[in-house]
Amino acid sequence: MFPLDTLARLVRAHLADVRRHTRSDAGYTTETIVVTALLAILGLTVVGIIVAKVTAKANGIDLGG
Repeated sequence: MFPLDTLARLVRAHLADVRRHTRSDAGYTTETIVVTALLAILGLTVVGIIVAKVTAKANGIDLGG
């Protein structure tokens, strides 16, 4: 089993490493949100175009009535 001072040093080193990585990736989350939002808007636009084209084709079907 680790002595208490060794365990404390390992925990401090791990926390320092986590803090360092957290600061270096600060802009990554914002970039991911923007890209995801743009992809969602693009997807909704494509679905809207497809729905409009399918609806226009369906309305153009002659049912003989």
